[in-house]
Amino acid sequence: MNPRLLFAAVGLAALALGGCSKEIIDPERQIGADPYLPEAEQFLLPPMGIANIVGWKDGQTPTVPAGFTITPFATDLAGPRRVLGLPNGDVLVVESGGPGLEGITRPKDIIYGMVLGASHADKPPANDLILLRDTDGDGKADQKTVLAANLDSPFGIVVHDGYLYVAETGDILRWDFTPGQTKLGKPVRLTSLPKGTIDHHWTKDLAISPDGSRLYAGVGSNSNIVENGLEAEEGRAAIWEIHPEDGAKRLYATGLRNPNGLTFNPASGELWTVVNERDELGNDLVPDYMTHVQAGAHYGWPWSYYGQHVDKRVKPENPTMVKKAIRPDYALSSHVAPLGLVFENGSSFPAQYKGGAFIGEHGSWDREKPNGYQVAFVPFSGGRPSGKAQVFVGGFTDKDFTVRGRPVGVGFDASGALLIADDGGNVVWRVAPKAAPGASRPAGTTASGA
Repeated sequence: MNPRLLFAAVGLAALALGGCSKEIIDPERQIGADPYLPEAEQFLLPPMGIANIVGWKDGQTPTVPAGFTITPFATDLAGPRRVLGLPNGDVLVVESGGPGLEGITRPKDIIYGMVLGASHADKPPANDLILLRDTDGDGKADQKTVLAANLDSPFGIVVHDGYLYVAETGDILRWDFTPGQTKLGKPVRLTSLPKGTIDHHWTKDLAISPDGSRLYAGVGSNSNIVENGLEAEEGRAAIWEIHPEDGAKRLYATGLRNPNGLTFNPASGELWTVVNERDELGNDLVPDYMTHVQAGAHYGWPWSYYGQHVDKRVKPENPTMVKKAIRPDYALSSHVAPLGLVFENGSSFPAQYKGGAFIGEHGSWDREKPNGYQVAFVPFSGGRPSGKAQVFVGGFTDKDFTVRGRPVGVGFDASGALLIADDGGNVVWRVAPKAAPGASRPAGTTASGA
């Protein structure tokens, strides 16, 4: 269905079912350590917004602050979701889409499926692991190699100490790998991840501890607020700690509805994540957030949000778990759908960006006015957020909700430029200070392959 016609159809349905919301607040009120939380609203059909994805025309680019340039590092991709710069200058990209294992337990789930379907790019994702190489140093990839094809909805990716790890939606795969390789052998299936016949939050992110001794996998919930039953949530809404040699694992933290962007803060050595919070409580609940992750901690889902604010929709209530719920560090405002997080660490960026966090905000459907659709920057000091989030890369959407692209994963390449996986525009963007050489590599690195 044409997205504009679908928007009209959903709008009429929302009016018919009582899906009108109170006045939408300024998202700025929900950014920072102490966000404004309005009263929860109840709907037969909550507010929604349909992204009309049109892609990028020749010469169009997102916007960046003065003093920076943004160029397409690679185009004509198929659902790029994750991007990882390697020390030799190569870039790994995960192209992926969901397995289509959504539960339909309520009539409105059918409408949600229509809305989400219209919010994706027309080109189907490839579910491949791609290697991109810039052989002439002009800041654009001129070689593209498929390292692994037809994976099962891959997402998280790590390279460390002679191994390449990829988190599919149901398993973590491991290959022998050294940067420079252009071929892979057969993978080892290191361990399984919760999947099942319903796989609502299918993106399984991945990080490795600085010393390489443990992997961490984020596994989102199997529903919005347990409408598929608690039994469907076993091992989900959690971060798992995994031994990278034998796959032995344990639950590390729970109550995280959909944790993504797992990464270690180089200043503090702590694990951080961005989290997509629950839907269907109105335009301005609940703020998505980023937080450092404490071992053994519980962050509220499904019984409470943003600490100990009880979600009255969840039955039976669980006061014991609500009391345990930890308040996150930093709100990003409601329904921005953060999926990527990276900390600046020795890049070519100016001093005001040193040590700060860059966040890929995919943008969400559960809001009448668009929110997110940008790469945000949050300054850090002493391992903690120290200022207001600001738009670093924008221009992905217009006021009429025409969407050119949707940022997901973020990372730095070997030259210290920021890379952005845009699964709406099927582009990997490269952002660098104007003063920096085009695609210079650190001394001693090479783009030669095996």
